[in-house]
Amino acid sequence: MNHTATKSTKAYGTEAADAPLQAMDIQRRTVTPHDVEIEILFSGICHSDLHSAKNEWHNTVYPIVPGHEIVGRVTSVGNHVTKFKVGDLAAVGCMVDSCRECDYCKDGLEQFCEPGNTLTFNSPDTHIGGRTYGGYSESVVVDENYVLRVPENLDLAGTAPLLCAGITTYSPLRHWKVGPGQKVGIVGIGGLGHMGIKIAKAMGAHVVVFTTSLSKTEDAKRLGADEVVLSTDAAQMAQHAKSLHFILDCVSAQHNIDAYLNLLKVDGSLALVGAPMEPLPVTSFSLILGRRSFAGSNIGGIAETQEMLDFCAQHQITADIELIRVDQINDAYERLLKGDVKYRFVIDMASIKN
Repeated sequence: MNHTATKSTKAYGTEAADAPLQAMDIQRRTVTPHDVEIEILFSGICHSDLHSAKNEWHNTVYPIVPGHEIVGRVTSVGNHVTKFKVGDLAAVGCMVDSCRECDYCKDGLEQFCEPGNTLTFNSPDTHIGGRTYGGYSESVVVDENYVLRVPENLDLAGTAPLLCAGITTYSPLRHWKVGPGQKVGIVGIGGLGHMGIKIAKAMGAHVVVFTTSLSKTEDAKRLGADEVVLSTDAAQMAQHAKSLHFILDCVSAQHNIDAYLNLLKVDGSLALVGAPMEPLPVTSFSLILGRRSFAGSNIGGIAETQEMLDFCAQHQITADIELIRVDQINDAYERLLKGDVKYRFVIDMASIKN
């Protein structure tokens, strides 16, 4: 390990699974030749932040500073940096490094890095030891190759969730070549689903949204849905049998996958981006009878994440957000557990200085 200098940085994190998030000081490395230092302006709150803070995936090392939806402004660059200059708008998503040598990294699929990429928070920090700390902080230092350019025409607060929710939905829609002439289903209208609706619509698809909440019908249409189906209504579901080319499933709870597989045309695919903790049973005939695929998808690589940001700028897409102060994080987590947000919380990080 190289002995990189560090400096104290204000952050918000927690020391234990059952402790609230609170102000703390962390160490960030000082800028090395290929690094970009970013003053964090906005940090989105992702459901995985909450899972990690509460150690629900049983891999958290404390103290933890969550946050991997980061938008800010460059305040310093290393002397070998070529992609950014001081004053540029910049963003950081779910990862801050990878091995760069495996086949996946060479193909721009750093999200599938063979030895494992370095996540923005709660990963081993290869520069200064300990763990990486995320975006609930005043600044971050990241290698320029893992930093994104933020198009000037996007609302910065609304852009933050694009770094996780945006790329998590864009990547499968792009991979399965969603476009004009296709009927695409989006299951669930939450942090992920609301982005899936906007992006699929911008790609030119006919978008059918499936929800268990009749009250979300108008909102789904406002977001760009062409049709809204109440998934608990068997008659409504039957009307869409064998009609969809692709389904993006954004639900993170136990639900009936067969009911959706049976809505796919021959050779249709259902891609899961929600992450239920329980296994999801599937009947073999739901797949066999239509040569259908049941797949999953992760975030995108760095190049694809940049492509997503540029696509969103072109189509004026940002997340629907509720802006909060840093001292409202614990309340936001409580509301997130109840699904009481439309559709993403974003922290105004200027409030960490007060």
